[in-house]
Amino acid sequence: MTTDELRESYLEFFVSKGHSRQGSDVLVPTWDPSVLFTPAGMNQFKDHFLGRCKLEFTRATTCQKCLRTGDIDNVGRTAYHHTFFEMLGNFSFGDYFKRDAIHWAWEYLTDKKWLGLDPARLSVTVYKDDDEAADIWHDQIKLPSDRISRMDEDENFWPASAPSEGPDGVCGPCSEIYYHVEGVGDVEIWNLVFTQFNRVGDPPDNLRPLPSKNIDTGMGLERTASVLQGVETNYHIDILRPIVEAAAEVCGQKYDPKSENGRRLRRITDHVRACTFCVHENVYPGPNKEKYVVKRLLRRAVLDGRQMGMSEPFLHRLVPTVAEIMKGPYPELSETTKRVAQVIEKEESSFFATIDAGLDRIERVFADMKAENRVMVSGGEAADMYTTHGFPPELFETLAAEHNLTFDWDGFRSEMEQHGLESGGGQRIELFKSGPMDALKKAMHGSEFLGYDAIEAEGKIVGIIAQDRLCEEIDEIGHDEPIIVVLDRTPFYGEGGGQVGDSGELIGPSGRFEVSDTQREGNFMLHRGHLCQGKLELGESVTARVDKYRRRAIRRAHSATHILHHCLQTHLGTHAQQQGSKVDADWLRFDFTNPTAVGRETLREIEDHVNKHVCKAESVSWQNLPLAEARQAGAMMKKKKKYPE
Repeated sequence: MTTDELRESYLEFFVSKGHSRQGSDVLVPTWDPSVLFTPAGMNQFKDHFLGRCKLEFTRATTCQKCLRTGDIDNVGRTAYHHTFFEMLGNFSFGDYFKRDAIHWAWEYLTDKKWLGLDPARLSVTVYKDDDEAADIWHDQIKLPSDRISRMDEDENFWPASAPSEGPDGVCGPCSEIYYHVEGVGDVEIWNLVFTQFNRVGDPPDNLRPLPSKNIDTGMGLERTASVLQGVETNYHIDILRPIVEAAAEVCGQKYDPKSENGRRLRRITDHVRACTFCVHENVYPGPNKEKYVVKRLLRRAVLDGRQMGMSEPFLHRLVPTVAEIMKGPYPELSETTKRVAQVIEKEESSFFATIDAGLDRIERVFADMKAENRVMVSGGEAADMYTTHGFPPELFETLAAEHNLTFDWDGFRSEMEQHGLESGGGQRIELFKSGPMDALKKAMHGSEFLGYDAIEAEGKIVGIIAQDRLCEEIDEIGHDEPIIVVLDRTPFYGEGGGQVGDSGELIGPSGRFEVSDTQREGNFMLHRGHLCQGKLELGESVTARVDKYRRRAIRRAHSATHILHHCLQTHLGTHAQQQGSKVDADWLRFDFTNPTAVGRETLREIEDHVNKHVCKAESVSWQNLPLAEARQAGAMMKKKKKYPE
């Protein structure tokens, strides 16, 4: 079975079980600040799991593009680790639970109509206290007891160790399915997560049963394909081996899986595939967040090439191979191949310009350390390499490990902070957050937004948040910290899409609240400000009045961004897509992608084009349309933004 056939087979199976087939979410979900990249199939359904949005379906199945860097040091060295990979998944939102999830997993894996794997080679793990799952596997699936292992929370709970260590929020036990590969051992191919608890506080008795139990499963596409195709590593399946071979040809090598160069070629394969998808989504190499990850991956791959004798850019030559192999499920890659290759080549050229000097300097550092009997690279040495030669600390650490040396990360970060620079390191971010908004989200769907038709309206106070807790009333004028007032309906626009939030006032029966800013949390509008007079109480009606002059100025700036976007694409090409914007009352900023700097003459032409549109003084109209109709009408959409259907 080919990998493309496996992908379609899985989705077809779960559609036959009443699931709604959903497309892959983007790799960089800007709507979700808790993650840099989409780490799993469930990420696009977080609001479904938390009950924050209206459900159009209670069962879903996807093949999700994912990117993780937690195991980056193992990429190329082990048979199964990747940064970019695809995850097959099936999900239930308060619909079916453990019995169906387990039965369907077994049917798909063993039925000859589907994968037809040998049942005797399958084994499972369950959480040590999950008798329900263990009984289903033993009594209903008829799996022998010696092929059912009970594991602790660090192995079979999601998130790992959540009961004792947190974080608070949705969690649950899981059951992992393994396939025995001769000469390799048991290979995990599927993880069934039973999200049935809400963790609140420290143990004991901190796992509260959820009123609606959910299913979240994940099957690694590449890993399962390697099992079906009988190859010893994911990198030898039909969608990866051609990239490995192409990398070997470009680098003038013969691919030997057991050699160090073989490991380098596998790492190049992984990294160039990951970066092709990232740059396609307009995530370019840069100094911060997800852009830094792309830079790091490209430079690690360049270093691998340099260690195999490459002295000039080569990764960009592999982009067409990636696009060709992945064109079945992702035909859009073919549309941006040239631009993606240009971006990657530019970053390669930049690093090649300094890499030799950097490597020479690092070798001298290692020689000095050996002479001084030191085993740890100092933070100062690493910071100097980063600031002087642009040599990423992760690459320095990798080279140090090859010399059996360690790396002082704390010292490096300290040195960078002293110089006022960012270290490029990541951070651990909780997937689900809890707080004073949780009670509101459970009680109602959100705030009704009236701002398209009105700048003044009546609304009822449904929430008052002060000092990070819900209050019944506020009567303290001039409170140091901003207070948040939530209404059931409001004309105030919450900051979003780059546009700043509205300001104005809330007038109640016995008080006046000055709104300095409006933010949004899911479907709720949060009016931030201070009490100026009297008091406000929960449940009372207020008049919500937007500052109409400021709103009018913001609308002008918003229209200007659309005009500018159109003109940029007219003069530069359709690749000039919006990456971000800031729309304020008296200024705007528009971020867009272009492989090279825009020339002065072209800028003048764009400016003239924009001004011509402005001088026409045409009226502005808008429509609310279903997503499919908006696409057909030619609406431009940010690739990294999640839009409701």
